[in-house]
Amino acid sequence: MHIKGEMVIGQRNLFGSAGSIHAVDPSLNREIEPAFGMATEADVAEACALADQAFDAFRDTSPEQRAVFLETIANGIIALGAELLERTASESGLPMARLEGERGRTAGQLRLFAEVLRSGNYMDVTLDSALPDRTPPRPDLRLRKIALGPVAVFGASNFPLAFSVAGGDTASALAAGCPVVVKAHNAHLGTSELIAKVIQKAAADCHMPEGVFSLLIGNGNQIGQSLVSNPSIKAVGFTGSRRGGLALVHAAAQRKEPIPVYAEMSSINPVFLMPGALQANAAGLAQGFVDSLTLGSGQFCTNPGLVIAIRGESFDSFVDAASNILRAKIPTTMLTPGIHQAYVDGVNRLAEAAGVTHLAKGKTEENPCSAQAQLFLCDAQHFLNTASLGEEIFGPSSLFIECRDAEEMRLVAEYVEGQLTSTIHAAADDHAIARQLLPVLERKSGRILFNGFPTGVEVAYSMVHGGPYPATSDSRSTSVGASAIDRFLRPVCYQNFPADLLPDALSDANPLQLTRLIDGKMTLASRS
Repeated sequence: MHIKGEMVIGQRNLFGSAGSIHAVDPSLNREIEPAFGMATEADVAEACALADQAFDAFRDTSPEQRAVFLETIANGIIALGAELLERTASESGLPMARLEGERGRTAGQLRLFAEVLRSGNYMDVTLDSALPDRTPPRPDLRLRKIALGPVAVFGASNFPLAFSVAGGDTASALAAGCPVVVKAHNAHLGTSELIAKVIQKAAADCHMPEGVFSLLIGNGNQIGQSLVSNPSIKAVGFTGSRRGGLALVHAAAQRKEPIPVYAEMSSINPVFLMPGALQANAAGLAQGFVDSLTLGSGQFCTNPGLVIAIRGESFDSFVDAASNILRAKIPTTMLTPGIHQAYVDGVNRLAEAAGVTHLAKGKTEENPCSAQAQLFLCDAQHFLNTASLGEEIFGPSSLFIECRDAEEMRLVAEYVEGQLTSTIHAAADDHAIARQLLPVLERKSGRILFNGFPTGVEVAYSMVHGGPYPATSDSRSTSVGASAIDRFLRPVCYQNFPADLLPDALSDANPLQLTRLIDGKMTLASRS
């Protein structure tokens, strides 16, 4: 498929007329052809209007029709083959093996939501029988969840496939029955066009309404603000910086009709090392930690940016081992020149902060956007008294916090902001300390790991990739896993409806063969 620098608006491809932009090869810090035309305000309005026009027809498609649509997209992405991987590698600096895995994850997410649709459980169908003899009488009540409306999705920088044009936000929104308008991330323009045209073709092949999907390209904040402010848009999915996420939250709140913004924004993912675990395996923990820290140039949203432990010989051994392992790490290319510069600025600020010791740095490299890994150390009191030490540095940098005792460790846990993940490493004799931490970490985190490292987010039914602010703008949701569909659904109750007007999901005959909650009991049976 030849990349032309085009956007996709419904079934129409066009080169935007509001100026042009190029993707950049971060390994060379050089622009990549072709140029991409940027959207005008009229293009945004057209994409949103098409999505609005498509909404009722799309949400009325059967779960099976939408499942086939998602599977067709997944198959089309795989069919792009080497062309997709090579373009994505040139735009991101990511190695081919990583991108092969991410492509598989992207297709896997789409197929997971096809399974979710076929199960029907996402509708949460609930029936309460009429009780005419009760005082007062109870009416016949039936509940199902329906699609919320057209969704705006913003492609992420760090996952050009799995959190981008056909990523988890798009997959879950389409599964819910919501048309999607994507704003491409400017770092992945060619990748975005390739994927967008796969979705466009799948929509046509599966006889979906034209406005079910569009892709817009734009530089700066104007197009994003216009998209979120458009009255046809009913929800937003975003993965990026805290500043960017809060700007969208603000724009959505200022609308005549405020809408939810599901923004993943900032997380330092603290790792708590218990004394017994350190004593038993300081060297092994150090190796696992550094490997997690430097994976993907540290550009995972679950990167372990904070390590908390109680002072002592075992922690000293961990610090020495981690420092030695990190010094041997060869830098790898970061996603964009801008991300690289922000990382350099962040580690320089941390190195100059009062009370912070610079422990180690990785090997140097001549590539313009390579990330040199960094380790720092401070005591708990400095951390608790210096707000800037708790800020995320996006990249392979971590700060070790040395505590006097278990109580000071708990105070650090209380102090940190909301997180995507928190991790505990503990031996059996550490469980009493861990038990004291758990209530705090449950309040602070979307996912709590035990004796592992947070990088690597499984796409599964029970996964939670979310957390309290500022990890996300809404701690009640997840952007990964089957429950991600809940963000784009809302409940509707049908009271005393005639049988011939009920949707199939609520019919007494249960033609969709759904497991339903009927009068408080889960059942697959039809209701006579």
